[in-house]
Amino acid sequence: QVHLAESGGEPVQAGGSLRVSCVLRPTAYTRGAACLGWFRQAPGKEREAVATIDRFDKTSYGESVEGRFTISKDHAKNTMYLQMNSLKPEDSAMYFCAAGRSYTKCSVPSTGADFVFWGQGTEVTVSP
Repeated sequence: QVHLAESGGEPVQAGGSLRVSCVLRPTAYTRGAACLGWFRQAPGKEREAVATIDRFDKTSYGESVEGRFTISKDHAKNTMYLQMNSLKPEDSAMYFCAAGRSYTKCSVPSTGADFVFWGQGTEVTVSP
């Protein structure tokens, strides 16, 4: 069983920056994970893939965040990050990290249906 725990979500003003984190357990999973991703879901909207990163550190981003968000991993800290810059009110959502297996489509777009393990989410609110 893989456990994921997000943190770092908080209110922020438009134009600001925020970094959310996802700690993975067991520790070995961070290095060996076939695919890790960040998703978000706003009230009344469908879940949206934000960014993914595979075991070779190849990244993929949604069109709405391309150039503003950066996904990364720190193996020593067993943590995945999502650095968010130039935030917009439409970025407001619950952000979830997820981990997939070798068969997971590790690119955006993604419904997330083939991601196996999920965190509980961290809320990001961007005010105008």
